[in-house]
Amino acid sequence: MRMILTKILREIGFECSESADGQAALDRLNRGEAFDLMLVDWNMPIMNGYQLVCAVRSNPLLGDTRIMMVTTETSMTQVQAALSAGANEYLMKPFTKELLLEKLQLIGIS
Repeated sequence: MRMILTKILREIGFECSESADGQAALDRLNRGEAFDLMLVDWNMPIMNGYQLVCAVRSNPLLGDTRIMMVTTETSMTQVQAALSAGANEYLMKPFTKELLLEKLQLIGIS
């Protein structure tokens, strides 16, 4: 899935970087790496996407980072939890390139 998302984003001009799990992503942020957008899966090893969103939003230095949850989790409870925790948008798999682009526009990236 990361490869598919990276391919789409690179096609539209984004530079991309990947982390294998939520803790690795958080470690990179805590080392000072800055990202305009994070695409986060709820189901990641070590630290899941929800926990990552909560950790990012609890750090005032990372507050401007836009986060989109991209996941197979379709429960409205989980959608609401992710958005309440601070995810800017929620994209359910499977999705189309067009839907991803639409969600990026909704959060001011495109």
